[in-house]
Amino acid sequence: MTSLKNYLALVKFSHTIFALPFAIIGFFLSITKSPFPSGYSNPNVYMGLNLPSKELMIKFGLVLICMVTARSAAMAFNRYLDRQWDAKNPRTAIREIPKGIISPTNALIFTLINCIVFMGATWFINSVCFALSPVALAIILGYSYTKRFTYLCHIILGVGLALAPIGAYLAVTGVFHWLPVLFSFAVLFWVSGFDIIYSLQDEDFDRNENLYSIPTALGKKNALRVSELLHVLSGLCVIATGYYGAFGFLYWIGVTFFCGMLLYQHSIVKPNDLRRVNIAFMTANGIASVVFAIFVLADLFL
Repeated sequence: MTSLKNYLALVKFSHTIFALPFAIIGFFLSITKSPFPSGYSNPNVYMGLNLPSKELMIKFGLVLICMVTARSAAMAFNRYLDRQWDAKNPRTAIREIPKGIISPTNALIFTLINCIVFMGATWFINSVCFALSPVALAIILGYSYTKRFTYLCHIILGVGLALAPIGAYLAVTGVFHWLPVLFSFAVLFWVSGFDIIYSLQDEDFDRNENLYSIPTALGKKNALRVSELLHVLSGLCVIATGYYGAFGFLYWIGVTFFCGMLLYQHSIVKPNDLRRVNIAFMTANGIASVVFAIFVLADLFL
């Protein structure tokens, strides 16, 4: 019997740390007035601020379930679709499906279970989230096909993770607002940029297999320039969010740290030296996300 540990490895559960902090930001934005500028319509009219604490905690738990199951479904489906290429690529041949640890059928069943749980959780959140849940699944599952036909696959991945702040905000309020949208744009550019860095490792393999990515289209040097541009845009988004939301000094400390980590990962990855790609991809971005969220939440509540 395949253990839970193997399924967690299949979906790289630890990578949930990238978008989850931004979902938490989106959730707590919806229950506090402090980030909103003067002239913003009274947040008390939103259903979220009229909810008792117990119900808010239930919604928070449901949001976490949605985050985990959506991402698990997306990763498992990606591994299922890419299993033949993963088996041929020396870097990925050790993954669970190529090694026979998890069968393709079980990976697909795992995907379906997570999709069902995700949609079930949105049903209990509110009607808006439930109505939009098929759209969210279409984006995050559809990403797995994009390397077959577009160099913009990194952007599609960014869009998928960028749903986190908006979705968490909608879970409480049931309405859209520009503030979580701005955070989502920050996530979109941030994720797209670091996914390009990660894909540098497979430039030669992807080109030989006729797969699409920015590195196969532009080469390592120019791909890194695109990644830098995307990260500049991400930094500008968190700066714009700070001004638009009238955040305090703690937020700006978080912005400084977040942008510093973006600069750091570009300082350690070079076109002719990819030895520290994993440090840039996992360590730098994981730390950036968590620390930034801590300072944002501290600014909201302190």
